[in-house]
Amino acid sequence: MFKIGVLVSGGGTNLQAIIDSIKNGYIKGAEISIVISNKEGVYALERAEKAGIDNIAIASKDFNKFEGYEKEVIKKLRDKEVDLIVLAGYLKIVSQDFIDLYPNKIINIHPSLIPSFCGMGYYGLKVHEEALKRGVKITGATVHYVTEGADEGPIIIQKAVEVKQNDTPEILQKRVMEEAEWVIFPEAIKMIVENTLTP
Repeated sequence: MFKIGVLVSGGGTNLQAIIDSIKNGYIKGAEISIVISNKEGVYALERAEKAGIDNIAIASKDFNKFEGYEKEVIKKLRDKEVDLIVLAGYLKIVSQDFIDLYPNKIINIHPSLIPSFCGMGYYGLKVHEEALKRGVKITGATVHYVTEGADEGPIIIQKAVEVKQNDTPEILQKRVMEEAEWVIFPEAIKMIVENTLTP
């Protein structure tokens, strides 16, 4: 069985898309072994609990240094012997040491068509605000491997989404999630599990 560890920070809508894709058989031969949040009380942990998935909050604020926090996360992932780490709305930049331990085994989703509106400081609504400010007609989402630079890793898959005339950042965010993120995140994981993708 291919084992997945998911790191989260919030509501877990992308986590839910992955849970559903495993449950309905779209992703075969894989399981989510653990969900780890860097914050306590987030809804993503409740989603994991409802799905019968081991989950834990390791609050980064409880550690004096980021290294101490990350070591604890890595320990949990190693205990579960995960084959792939999925950053699903995880609002921390992973260290080079972490990346070196899991080369080409950490993936992330970003709510734009990289290289547009990405990098440090571009997350959540900010991405969609900037897209609307720039007046782009097409936006979307990108799944990519995680490397040291924020959103700079090799692209796995992208999907375009139309920007409509009366969009607000919130409306656009919802459309990008529904039409792109929840579609391509499970698709990327399926390709990795089935080994039909090489980095």
